[in-house]
Amino acid sequence: MEVSVIGSAQAKIGKAELAYRELGICGLSGGRKVISEKSRVSFGRSMRWRKSGIRFALKAIQSEPLRSEKVSGQARTSKSRDGVRLFVGLPLDTVSDCNTVNHARAIAAGLKALKLLGVEGVELPVWWGIVEKETMGKYEWSGYLSIAEMVQKAGLKLHVSLCFHASKQPKISLPKWVSKIGESEPSIFFADRAGKHYKECLSLAVDDLPVLNGKTPVQVYQEFCESFKTSFSPFMGSTITGISMGLGPDGELRYPSHHRLVKSNNNIPGVGEFQCFDKNMLSILKQHAEASGNPLWGLGGPHDAPTYDQSPNSNNFFSDHGGSWESPYGDFFLSWYSNQLIAHGDRLLSLATSTFSETATTVYGKVPLMHSWYKTQSHPSEQTAGYYNTTSRDGYEAVAEMFARNSCKVMLPGMDLSDEQQPHESLSSPELLLAQIRTSCRKHGVEISGQNSSASGAPAGFEQIKKNLMGENVVDLFAYQRMGAYFFSPEHFPSFTEFVRSLNQPELHSDDLPEEEEEAADSLHVSSESGVHMQAA
Repeated sequence: MEVSVIGSAQAKIGKAELAYRELGICGLSGGRKVISEKSRVSFGRSMRWRKSGIRFALKAIQSEPLRSEKVSGQARTSKSRDGVRLFVGLPLDTVSDCNTVNHARAIAAGLKALKLLGVEGVELPVWWGIVEKETMGKYEWSGYLSIAEMVQKAGLKLHVSLCFHASKQPKISLPKWVSKIGESEPSIFFADRAGKHYKECLSLAVDDLPVLNGKTPVQVYQEFCESFKTSFSPFMGSTITGISMGLGPDGELRYPSHHRLVKSNNNIPGVGEFQCFDKNMLSILKQHAEASGNPLWGLGGPHDAPTYDQSPNSNNFFSDHGGSWESPYGDFFLSWYSNQLIAHGDRLLSLATSTFSETATTVYGKVPLMHSWYKTQSHPSEQTAGYYNTTSRDGYEAVAEMFARNSCKVMLPGMDLSDEQQPHESLSSPELLLAQIRTSCRKHGVEISGQNSSASGAPAGFEQIKKNLMGENVVDLFAYQRMGAYFFSPEHFPSFTEFVRSLNQPELHSDDLPEEEEEAADSLHVSSESGVHMQAA
């Protein structure tokens, strides 16, 4: 028993050492070296046991050890006392445009490192524009299947994000055949007041229109999900435990209201613009206005709303005092605009839950954190994104009820953001908005999961994440964004390791304490200038 325990621990230490050496050699995101070959990395060995229980852990950056337990012959990683399951996002371009795995050696090494840290799994973006690239109904899953096999081999779980949108950085387009249709029929895309089309996702107004070679987008999404379920059936419910359904720009349930924001020197965001000016959205608006007895209200969106980069008070619509948003027309338009978004989310989440209902996986949907101008009465950034939320109206109640109806969980980004980090002039409050969404979800029994907005490595960001994960803030899963060259760099990885350690401190009982402890004589020391110290304890 003791020999096998020691051998197992030594093997894990060897894998950790290999993982970091491989990361130093291969790098991620364009081949940049992540950890210098001159880095000082030290791996020591220590095993603790009581009877059949075993404690083994990776100790990083002079921190307390993480522990994983071996019970009844099967290993399981200790979760934090609050039960948060920690995942790390894989690079957005993990699978290339040609369906090959980018930086495969570096990703494999990274998976080993994450496993040793006690991370439960990784999140994988699966792009519509890569899988169904050339022809409708022709799917190429080979690159993503390779990743699933790598994750399974590493002993990690996999959370899949189905992406029915495009990405600017890295450049990932919609399927070629969809873009070709859009060239001759641009109304399949959202349009703003100036008639400019947003071509990185389809307009929700065409969900049930046969605009894709005789099929509706909902039908195409359904067939995509069915093909995914069939192709990944060996992994469903075992390796793949969760699926996020893409709902709009960046996968979020929102309109692309802020895609043309102008960068200003004062770093104050504008309110964005309503995206209801493509012919299909205008047709729905016209019908709704006529049905309500006010046909003139259906001629277009608000004429007195600010443009993308303007502040709320630069025009009348969002003004805190006597703004049009408070008028009967304002209530009519904002209710319609928001209800169209919620109905879109309902269609897609219903599709996903029915498709994956028998796969032992959980379906998630992403709700944005549009926190700019939250401290105004009209909440304009939320309004243009499709959330009719004001100081006198809760815009997230109906959203939470829709998620509950579909038995889906909410994924919330921005859990690293604090109010004090925001420009004072933007009247922003990510903390208050997050609390409001939590309250609505709690009321309807909807579980929350979270993401951070960026991998800055700043201590304040990690502290804010911990604040949002601990105590009464019940979170099902947290997906840290995102693996890459910076993630494994000496500037970031030590802070992330400390963050993981802080989430994985188990409460020890008296019978958990070791009766014997044996320190191995050997240790591996590789001197360096980086100041990064990794050791097993």
